[in-house]
Amino acid sequence: MFLSVRKLLRQECSKCNPCNILYGIGGAGTLSSGIINLRPDIGGDLDKLLGSWDEAEELIYYIDELFIKFGAPKDRVFKPEPEAVGELERAAAKIGAKFIPTIQRHIGTDNAIKVIGNITKFLEKHGVHIIDNTKAEHINLQQQGFKVRTTRGEYTCKYLVLAPGRGGAAWLSREAKRLGMVIEPGPLDMGIRVEIPAYVMEPITSIIMDPKIILYTKAYDDKVRTFCTNPHGFVIEEYYEDGTVGVNGETYTTIKSKNTNFALLVTVKLTDPLEDTIAYGKSIAMLATKLGGGKPLIQRFGDLESGRRSTWSRIERSTVEPTLRNVTPGDIGMALPYRIVEDLIEAIHRLDDIIPGLASPQTLLYAPEIKYYSVKVKVNRYMETNIDNLFVAGDGAGLSRGINVAAATGVLAARGILKKMGLYGEEEELITTRLP
Repeated sequence: MFLSVRKLLRQECSKCNPCNILYGIGGAGTLSSGIINLRPDIGGDLDKLLGSWDEAEELIYYIDELFIKFGAPKDRVFKPEPEAVGELERAAAKIGAKFIPTIQRHIGTDNAIKVIGNITKFLEKHGVHIIDNTKAEHINLQQQGFKVRTTRGEYTCKYLVLAPGRGGAAWLSREAKRLGMVIEPGPLDMGIRVEIPAYVMEPITSIIMDPKIILYTKAYDDKVRTFCTNPHGFVIEEYYEDGTVGVNGETYTTIKSKNTNFALLVTVKLTDPLEDTIAYGKSIAMLATKLGGGKPLIQRFGDLESGRRSTWSRIERSTVEPTLRNVTPGDIGMALPYRIVEDLIEAIHRLDDIIPGLASPQTLLYAPEIKYYSVKVKVNRYMETNIDNLFVAGDGAGLSRGINVAAATGVLAARGILKKMGLYGEEEELITTRLP
């Protein structure tokens, strides 16, 4: 079953293919777990972008309402109890970490596909022409706007929004420099996906589905955080246009595994002379891909600590059955930089005090998991760049790190364009009344 879950889901979706999801509409977020964090400082820094916590929080709840109107489950909201939050905060403080409580809505990968399908149909019904399976190559400035060169010809427009997602982060970085957008170096999150028996993580995931824990390592003072926890979920592979591979995780509302997985990520910031975190991350992803023979790497935690590669025979003796089998047993210590590996090992041992059993020698680790956030584009509160009428949004522009804030930046860009057209308040109200 583990091998075919995603394939079966896509086959089921393709029967009607309401949103051409197989061709990329919705991006990676469509095939994610669909967890919406109802806080503006998780998944990005929306409160800092807007300069107001209240305004940012209001926008996050507006995004949540939109997802519900387009089919997100109303009842799958996880709100941790104050007493349980207090216990987790104290447990985290004992190991020098911070637990960030938040209300979360779980859409689920299976439902996320349907939600994006509904959004797509709504847009097309109201005159939006979507061109899928097409690559944007270059943006050229014109006197009256922009010319976009694509693999299907050229398009001109007065207003342009660039939201290429993480997969297009390198492209946006190149275009930003070529066009003269004001940018600053962005961070990179690099690490592994951890897989353990669901019962090991259940004392925490029963309180909050996707716990956010942040710590700083003693050895290097590097930031390490948990990310994208998938209770009873599945580890999946990711493939990039440059031939590199990576891993991620998914959770469904109807299909369950016996395991829980989550990402453990180290934040990397580079300064002079090397500021290009994307190039740095890509070089590591390329090395990991080479070592894995074109597949992600898998290793037992005990083997990583012992400095030896894992083998299928060792993994099969483990109490944890991998939910992703299209992997190569190997040594993650040869793929990731020494400093990153040391940070990850330290973090796992410290987190074991909160999640007993996490540091078991049989815990499974997958690599690489790398989050490309590109450079960070300088924008105003409506996501407009220093180039008039050119807007950006989402993770690919370095403005978000998750579905909630990515969606919020898209809404802000749309409001910015409507404002320039003199339609902001009136047109937004009209659109809202048309929603299903």
